Amino acid sequence: MTDGNERILTTHTGSLPRPPDLTELFFARQEGKEVDFATFRAVADRAVGDVVRRQREAGIDIISDGEMNKPGFVNYVGERLTGFGGLGTPWMVSDMAELPDLVQALYGGPGGTHINVPCCEGEVAYCGEELVAHDIATLRAALDGDEDSVGFLPAASPGVIAMSSEDFHYGSYETYLGAVADAMRTEYRAIIDAGFMLQLDCPDIPMCNHTTCWITDRVESMGFERFIELHMDALNHAVAGLPPERIRLHICWGNYAGPHHKDVPLSRVLGPVLKGSAGAFSFEAANPRHEHEWETIRDIKIPDDKVLIPGVIDTKTNVVEHPRLIAQRIGRFADIVGRERVVAGTDCGFGTFVGFGIVEPDVAWMKLAALSEGAAMASDRLWGSV
Repeated sequence: MTDGNERILTTHTGSLPRPPDLTELFFARQEGKEVDFATFRAVADRAVGDVVRRQREAGIDIISDGEMNKPGFVNYVGERLTGFGGLGTPWMVSDMAELPDLVQALYGGPGGTHINVPCCEGEVAYCGEELVAHDIATLRAALDGDEDSVGFLPAASPGVIAMSSEDFHYGSYETYLGAVADAMRTEYRAIIDAGFMLQLDCPDIPMCNHTTCWITDRVESMGFERFIELHMDALNHAVAGLPPERIRLHICWGNYAGPHHKDVPLSRVLGPVLKGSAGAFSFEAANPRHEHEWETIRDIKIPDDKVLIPGVIDTKTNVVEHPRLIAQRIGRFADIVGRERVVAGTDCGFGTFVGFGIVEPDVAWMKLAALSEGAAMASDRLWGSV
């Protein structure tokens, strides 16, 4: 994951702003309108090529397809898993429960009203072989043999799928979670076998503490620590036998501009997460609710085989971070685990769901360019005396 131990590499969390024509096609599909699939695919493929080019121009080293072919980081599984359909119980984050005006401001627009998450109505199995193969082929074509860029593809973790999609079939949460883990293994392996890095999106790990959803009673009865251990066990089962150095795990507390005053501290999730099979750990480290938690990383033993991907760019503000601040943030973690074990990332994605993004697209690209500039500054300090 490093570049000959010569500099700090840059990446992000996977999702990027989708172009307006693709967004409109997604909205039409979600509304049940007839959309020519060939037209949709052509627009999405063109968008992949564009975001790969723009990542290169911004100086990003570890590049994704921007999730251009997906309606969202988790609800896309409705097209890739059998047994999913309809809509389950909506969820609410507790820090927003008494802020209806803010909820309306954030989610009342077309992006928010099109966040549709399917529920489980039958036996779960993987049926998305052609879709993930197309994701792989499209990213490979966009990279076009570029040996200086590394590709990665994000995929929803078993836990975030099970927590987000209400179960009306299995009756047992453990059985349901296990079925999802078994099914998603096909997608995970396909990405790894294609030569790309796999990112596992796991916002369920910290978010189950402040999210009210269909499984809230189960979280409360089991306790937070045991519940996230259950999710980590399912995740480790799903990636068993896959190379840890090709897997990175991403956690966040929700990519929304709320107060976040009920977020669980990073210290309560680090233990189970760092025992996981992933070789790299991506986490929020730039937003004002969690930036201080670099001290938590400093004060514990990080396993020697783990690479840190701290978010040094906040994805919930249109303020472009100064490169020197980015370099300072990178330096904190390099001083803790060593410069060879840090990759500079973002707190979360810029296009978590289609049509829903807090940061304006042009600003998102400015932020990614600043990320690269800050990483270069950090590299100058960290390698300058060599």
